Amino acid sequence: MNHAMPFDAMPFDAMPFDAKTRPARVDDLPEGEQAWGLFMHLSTIMSLFVIPAIPALVMWLIKRKESAYLDDTGKEVLNFQISLFLYLIVGTILAVIVVGFILIAAVYILGIVGIIKGTLAANRGEYFRYPMCIRIIR
Repeated sequence: MNHAMPFDAMPFDAMPFDAKTRPARVDDLPEGEQAWGLFMHLSTIMSLFVIPAIPALVMWLIKRKESAYLDDTGKEVLNFQISLFLYLIVGTILAVIVVGFILIAAVYILGIVGIIKGTLAANRGEYFRYPMCIRIIR
């Protein structure tokens, strides 16, 4: 696998973990599933400012058994939100030295870019993998 290639530009058969077993796009998604996926990605906005991971966790717990797409989307969103939270904790600790403030700003930029890219992918009915995501929930 070419590690220099950005994740979203990788051919689907070269993606890491078990993404090869899933289609890149779900053509026959029921109408409501696409909206649920969209809201799961948008719930990251709340995790950046208010409550980390709770809205996405609730949505994932409600819908995970109904759809493989929503199960995958919920896990990915939760992992991203947990990752952002951990990065913010490290940034706060490192704020004693100036590096922490730079890390905190980078985390917010990563979160905003991730929200936009994930939401656009969900709007197209596609699976999405966040960059810099620690995959705790499998």
